[in-house]
Amino acid sequence: MELICPAGTPAALRAAVDAGADAVYCGFRDETNARNFPGLNFSCAEMAEGVAYAHARGAKVLVAINTFPRAGQLGLWHGAVDDAVAAGADALILADVGLIAYAAARHPAQRLHVSVQAAAANPDAIAFYVEAFGVKRVVLPRVLSVPEIAAITRATACETEVFVFGGLCVMAEGRCSLSSHATGQSPNMHGVCSPASHVSYRDDGNTLVSRLGDFTINKFAKGEPAAYPTLCKGRFRTGIGAGYIFEEPVSLDAAEMLPGLKKAGVTALKIEGRQRGRAYIASVVASFRAALAALEAGRPITGAGLTTMTEGQTTTVGAYRKTWR
Repeated sequence: MELICPAGTPAALRAAVDAGADAVYCGFRDETNARNFPGLNFSCAEMAEGVAYAHARGAKVLVAINTFPRAGQLGLWHGAVDDAVAAGADALILADVGLIAYAAARHPAQRLHVSVQAAAANPDAIAFYVEAFGVKRVVLPRVLSVPEIAAITRATACETEVFVFGGLCVMAEGRCSLSSHATGQSPNMHGVCSPASHVSYRDDGNTLVSRLGDFTINKFAKGEPAAYPTLCKGRFRTGIGAGYIFEEPVSLDAAEMLPGLKKAGVTALKIEGRQRGRAYIASVVASFRAALAALEAGRPITGAGLTTMTEGQTTTVGAYRKTWR
């Protein structure tokens, strides 16, 4: 199974490649990708340099153009597709059907992947992309169990890629309305989920209050790990009490699920974290490189020791083991 690693900056790309990534995914410094934060991403020149660096060391570069173009403003997204191809990208990761159609028609030799933002989570949806546009891989949403992934992989003529570490989106990706409502900036169209410009923290006695825009997202007791205030991971008050209704602010760590994912026929394993630094990249990539080596050698996969790299200092296997069902 290929190890696909994040790179929010040229330095992170080099760190991922040097740590043993089979492929790195990254995006341009604009709203065409879903991690459009200040200080992140690549210019056209940096992308070409990154591709050259990776290729010289046997690694691939996948360019994420995975937001949804706004009506009447297609030029930026079409330009990103053209620029990525010109830079030598090994694959484009796309979400919008119209943009996939443009890429397939304009660059028929270019390898195309369906982004997790497209939320293609069943054989019929995936077959549409394969038959209409010749896509080679689909990144599956983080809502599927391992048996469901195995069934999809058996039923489609398409490679499957799944997340194994990092931040969890709460539902099928590409439907992030809550953050848009709170900040006016859409994660799916502007590439900004819970932008830092709208985040604030306030000490309230022995309580730390986190806010996003005009909304209080969470309150943390003294000494309790304080998560970044994304609205879908906030604590909500209902008739049965206060708690995490959608998703707890913890990180995915599916290292223990690698044998099952391999048996399911998964092609590629994806680490989340384009907004994270080089230390995170180097540690997580090295850990999963070692886990894959153990898997291939038939040795048990031991604990990765990555707790300090996780959100909330806690991990979960997410929907891969759907105990809530």
